[in-house]
Amino acid sequence: MPFFINVILPLPLENHFTYSVSKAEAEFLKPGMRVAVPFGKSKIYTGIVAEVHQNDPQIYEAKPVEQILDETPVVTEAQLKFWYWIASYYMCTVGEVLRAAIPSAFLLESETIVQVLKGVSINDEDLSDDEFLLFEALQSQSSMKINEIIQLLDKKTVLPVINSLVEKKIIAVNQEIYEQYRPKVERHVKLHDKYSEEAAMHQLLDELSRAPKQREVIFTLFGMAAKSNGAVKVSELCKASNASSAVIKALINKQVLKEIEVETSRIAFEGGELSNMVKLNDHQQQALEEIEKAFETEDVCLLHGITSSGKTEIYVELIEKVIASGKQVLYLLPEIALTTQLITRLQNYFGEKVLVFHSKYSVNERVEVYQNVLRNTEKARIVIGVRSSIFLPFHDLGLVIVDEEHESTFKQYDPAPRYNARDLAVVLGKMRDAKVLLGSATPSLESYFNAVHNKYTLVNLDRRYGNVLLPEIEIVDIKEKHRKKRMTGHFSDRLLEEIREALNEKEQVILFQNRRGFSPILECNTCGHSPQCPNCDVSLTFHSHNNQLRCHYCGYHIAMQLKCMACGSIELSTKGFGTEKVETELKALFPGHQIGRMDLDTTRGKHGYEKIISAFEQGEIDVLIGTQMLTKGLDFRNVRLVGIMNADTLLNFPDFRAHERSFQLMLQVSGRAGRTQKRGRVLIQTYNPHHQIVQQVSTNNFLEMYREQLEERRNYKYPPFYRLIRITLKGRDYTRVNEGADWLATSLKNSLHENVLGPEFPPIARIRNEYYKNILIKIPQKQSLAKTKNLVSRVLQSFKAIGAYRGVKTVINVDPY
Repeated sequence: MPFFINVILPLPLENHFTYSVSKAEAEFLKPGMRVAVPFGKSKIYTGIVAEVHQNDPQIYEAKPVEQILDETPVVTEAQLKFWYWIASYYMCTVGEVLRAAIPSAFLLESETIVQVLKGVSINDEDLSDDEFLLFEALQSQSSMKINEIIQLLDKKTVLPVINSLVEKKIIAVNQEIYEQYRPKVERHVKLHDKYSEEAAMHQLLDELSRAPKQREVIFTLFGMAAKSNGAVKVSELCKASNASSAVIKALINKQVLKEIEVETSRIAFEGGELSNMVKLNDHQQQALEEIEKAFETEDVCLLHGITSSGKTEIYVELIEKVIASGKQVLYLLPEIALTTQLITRLQNYFGEKVLVFHSKYSVNERVEVYQNVLRNTEKARIVIGVRSSIFLPFHDLGLVIVDEEHESTFKQYDPAPRYNARDLAVVLGKMRDAKVLLGSATPSLESYFNAVHNKYTLVNLDRRYGNVLLPEIEIVDIKEKHRKKRMTGHFSDRLLEEIREALNEKEQVILFQNRRGFSPILECNTCGHSPQCPNCDVSLTFHSHNNQLRCHYCGYHIAMQLKCMACGSIELSTKGFGTEKVETELKALFPGHQIGRMDLDTTRGKHGYEKIISAFEQGEIDVLIGTQMLTKGLDFRNVRLVGIMNADTLLNFPDFRAHERSFQLMLQVSGRAGRTQKRGRVLIQTYNPHHQIVQQVSTNNFLEMYREQLEERRNYKYPPFYRLIRITLKGRDYTRVNEGADWLATSLKNSLHENVLGPEFPPIARIRNEYYKNILIKIPQKQSLAKTKNLVSRVLQSFKAIGAYRGVKTVINVDPY
């Protein structure tokens, strides 16, 4: 009786693929193990075993697996169940979930290796230019990968060249599987075994009397080896004995020292004293008790605590209790910048029980975190991470905390699965019997709606820690200031006056401008032309630090133009402003002060965030200018003033959430001011001072904003009253995309009628030379979500079967905002 396994491949395939295994392999294999399997003509992929069975596939012949890669499963059964739920809810394939859920180092892929056959003699005349070039290159290096050959020959079609050389029996082509994860290895040395006797030791020291540096190394090694079982790290030995690595190499060559390699963890906790647990004030204590009481009967709780009310301390208390009961905690944050500040705080309390997981970590570091969680080690009691850490293989999850739950960065936009980590946290909690705590100063409308309608429990915390007053918020009408000529660049006289006062008092200032770069538009004063990106429907942004015009969508860039590309005039001016322009203006206005900037351009490296945040915390930066990275939960003790450079860019955005988002952003950034005894001040510059959102921010009136926005959502059929699915069509052929979108919208309207909106071009309708068009489906509360999704899937299958629309891709986004 033959045995088979179903394998999930990391590809967007609707079905699992079946492979044949022997009886012994079938008994050894378990769901969640990795296997290397052939797929397609000559590719090998790593897949995850979904089930072992004896049903022969009818349509194709099952191929045998190439290799079993694990002895124990790397994916738990609970994870697999979670993956299937995500795939069905977000209308994607399990293969796409697998790609997102597992560190890429686990997913080996075949890479074609080309090598010269041994003992080949060739005649140069028999080879074409390309063949000769490749043969020459292979003489100097033993093997090359296909993508290296593409670069060498500078052409995409290299297979004919390779095939021709294979036929001439000059080269061989092999499929090789690479294990991408490599443990970190450190070089250690110890004294060679032959010097264990005292006599031999004395003889060695006599021999080294003429080599004082080598002798010094041996003496240092004695002192250090006593503490570390004989073996000492090479780098530490060099440092302690002031010797170069060449001296140590010489001793290894003489067989005085023996070199050994030691595997070590990449996840380092710096050590140090652990601080005592936090002391809660009465309001925090009351909130904590309410949360614990809620968790006795309910699974999800929303903590609505104003900025600087001390939510983190409450989280710490809850974490302490969950860990004491032997369970794990997942702490989700919206932004890497936030994790850097919080890690330090949590490591102060919990030491090395804290693991961190985010995209600035290298692939190998992420593998180590994954393995620690999988093995349920002591290190993996608390995991702090951004949205992707929801996929880690927890064994015994007790609590999930979603901090700043309103943040849009919890939503994954590309590639699939296009999930929202906050919503998944609630599902994961339900599946794993864990409690979920959502926390925010400005909760999202949906979460607050759920809490008000008893789906979640609501706990309020409306006092700042230490009874510090909320900042005073002042609105500055810049239309009026321009009329009266009281603007210096983009600064009103009020804002400059406040900045001066704060700096004179040795206090820090944060300025918020939600656009990076120097200036979004370069315009010719003569003919009005502004340079556009050739691949996208956007104008190029000027970046002054490298004197370039850049597209923020596709990365296209050209040197700054000295004259107009259309009419040749040299009268060019920049319109609008980004963080870089604010920085330049400030440096001119306050030459004696340190000005810092925090945006996507300045935080590129692994420790980019940490450097800027710690410089600001330690007072090395007086004024910090930043985009929305600055708004999230960061805790700076010495900030007295926050300036919002232009509130209108946030409000005038084509999105039904624009008003809710701008309220959240402005209130969050205001919350960075005055977090100690002295009351902070916030200045909001706007052309539209009577806008209801600006007024609601100035009075800190969350409830009024909630009621108004909810009423609008009810009238216009948006969440939380209706569910949304957005289908985006994209392709390089404008007419095809247009016709395809019309066909698809008409087919959907036949069944869903007025609940289908569009097709409609988005505000930026062309990105990277692809045209985009959107269709929005609204699903009322009484309509079955599952049936609607089935209908959409059926219509999409019919669409894909039409030959005329072959080049049009469709992207489904469930709960798109």
